[in-house]
Amino acid sequence: MLGLVLVVVALVSALTAMRFAIHGQEVKVPAMVGLSPSDAERAVAGLGLQISVERQYYSAQIPSGLIMSQMPLAGTKVRRGWQVRVAQSLGPQRVAIPDVTKQSERAAEWNIRRRGLDLASTAEMQLPGTPADQVLAKSPPANANQVAAPKTSLLVTVTADPPAYVMPSFVGQPLGSASRTLQDAGFRLGNLTMAPAASAPSPNTASPMAAASPVAAPPQPSPASIIVAQTPPAGQKILAGATVNFDVR
Repeated sequence: MLGLVLVVVALVSALTAMRFAIHGQEVKVPAMVGLSPSDAERAVAGLGLQISVERQYYSAQIPSGLIMSQMPLAGTKVRRGWQVRVAQSLGPQRVAIPDVTKQSERAAEWNIRRRGLDLASTAEMQLPGTPADQVLAKSPPANANQVAAPKTSLLVTVTADPPAYVMPSFVGQPLGSASRTLQDAGFRLGNLTMAPAASAPSPNTASPMAAASPVAAPPQPSPASIIVAQTPPAGQKILAGATVNFDVR
């Protein structure tokens, strides 16, 4: 019984010591709103905390250069070494949002940055009948007021992909009709290869007549040739204007 009591006392002492060790590393996050980042860093230097300015926003209430929000909030208990994320005020909005629609993406970005704004993101869109690399829309819109952040997003046109089709099977069809079908659909006829003919019995090389026979010219593809293989194969996705090759016999 005495041994059991000693074990329980040792466990309680260990848990108590661990608890004090853990909570001894905790500190309270001070209030930083209204301070400059340098003043905030000095305020947390003795607490073992770090400051990270992650965002900048316009504010009519907080003067430019001062902290307008923080995370974690003031009074929150955190461990030493914790990073406190803050947002810095840019003061009231004084920058006119430019109109960059119908400009190229590069020209729009230049016009945005030369006014002290940042490019937040760029989205792309295919729009038939509209030239590629042209700004369709932007956010915030031109001359907008009460803008929260000095960031602008663009919607830019890109070249539309050519139509896609499923390759049909031309095997067993005459080359002439298959060629017309391809060309009428906007495809190109590529290489035509004669497939090897079925093997025939070898002539008797000992016969003088066989030795004197002239070598026949290799056959050439003609409109009547029958397609025996094709590339791309049937069922494969192909784009308009693709080249199709045939093996014929």
